[in-house]
Amino acid sequence: QVQLVESGGGSVQTGGSLRLACAASGTTASPYYMAWFRQAPGKEREGVAAISPNLSLTNYADSVKGRFTISRDDSKNILYLQMNSLKPEDTALYYCAADRSISRWSTTWHQNSEYSYWGQGTQVTVSS
Repeated sequence: QVQLVESGGGSVQTGGSLRLACAASGTTASPYYMAWFRQAPGKEREGVAAISPNLSLTNYADSVKGRFTISRDDSKNILYLQMNSLKPEDTALYYCAADRSISRWSTTWHQNSEYSYWGQGTQVTVSS
């Protein structure tokens, strides 16, 4: 079992930056694939970025490439999402997710069904 707790959300203006953090606890001895998802009002939850264990390979949604950076500090069991050049369309509830395996890293990393563990979310609001 893994428990995930997100933090770092808030309200910023267009062009601003935020850094989200996700603290993992519980059975963290095994390496996990970890990801950030987001859900805007009236929309489905979508994958934003993901990072593999060991080599820390990364995947990003096209909408955030070049603006967001996912990283992990396994010594502290923390996952990060650095968000720069924020836009109003980035407004959403951001979730951290984890699982021990992903069926096809390059093509299924963004699917909700790939992840067994989820945090409660942290709100990000970007105003124009």
